[in-house]
Amino acid sequence: MNKFICLFLGSLFLSCCSQKSATGGSAASTSGVNAGNSVKAPAFDADSAYSYVDAQVTFGPRVPNTPAHKACAGYLESELRRHGAEIYVQEPVLTAYNGDRLQAKNLIGAFNPGHKKRILLFAHWDSRPYSDHDPDEANRRKPLDGADDGASGVGILLEIARQISLNDIQTGIDILFFDAEDYGTPEFVKERKPDTWCLGSQFWARNPHVPDYKADFGILLDMVGHRDATFYKEGYSVSYAAPVVEKVWGTARNLGYGKYFINAKGGTITDDHQYVIRGRNIPCIDIINLKDTPNGFGMHWHTQDDTMDHIDRNVLKAVGQTVLEVIYNQ
Repeated sequence: MNKFICLFLGSLFLSCCSQKSATGGSAASTSGVNAGNSVKAPAFDADSAYSYVDAQVTFGPRVPNTPAHKACAGYLESELRRHGAEIYVQEPVLTAYNGDRLQAKNLIGAFNPGHKKRILLFAHWDSRPYSDHDPDEANRRKPLDGADDGASGVGILLEIARQISLNDIQTGIDILFFDAEDYGTPEFVKERKPDTWCLGSQFWARNPHVPDYKADFGILLDMVGHRDATFYKEGYSVSYAAPVVEKVWGTARNLGYGKYFINAKGGTITDDHQYVIRGRNIPCIDIINLKDTPNGFGMHWHTQDDTMDHIDRNVLKAVGQTVLEVIYNQ
């Protein structure tokens, strides 16, 4: 067994922001994940998804309290609305690790809002204000494009929203874009405080867009566009939503995407899904690019190299088509 697999099967504990400890447990029932009669899902358009990613990056770094952030929020809301979603907007003022007050915005697009049976699809739409893992120290306080880390997941979900608008689906779908995920304590700050990441999802978990919000399960997309992506079974997802993990990875394998969706356990990641599980008791999984590197992610992670140059339509297709197959076959 090579070192790469040993690292993951040895329960290497990772965070998409900093290293954390893992916990075990179980969440709500995953009875919504069933093997029933197959429904033909619509074809995911990778070119369209790529354009959605590029459109976000074109605004510039989507850092809270900046003009680019405000402009991109308006674009995302308009696209969800254009595709027929019922829109909910949350505008909390969140406190960053350093005490800064962040004018944040969580965006929710609900499809079939009257359906009791619901699936939650989510990603973060902000980008990191610091390139604190850049090899060049001069770049470490600069914001980054976040083409992969943020924009890729949102781009896939916008294309899924477009497909839902064109193809009836027999369940309720909520697409949620969380803000202020990537404003956590940077590496150049020595004092470490808990829960400085994923501020938008922490807020939503305490204050859902509809009272007592429930979903059968949730799927988080984070860093899902890089040309060298590998999606291992994230540890927190396995602990709290194992049936959903197996459904998604099995679907990907059946579609021929096994080279991306690796049938092995990866690290345990502090990410938005963790707060949704804790706060709403919804079983959620994280589809996230994991690597055998010192930080557990690709070398572009939290650097100036997180650009459109590395976004691959084939990877977007693999993730997007897999998610479409899962949500159309519930």
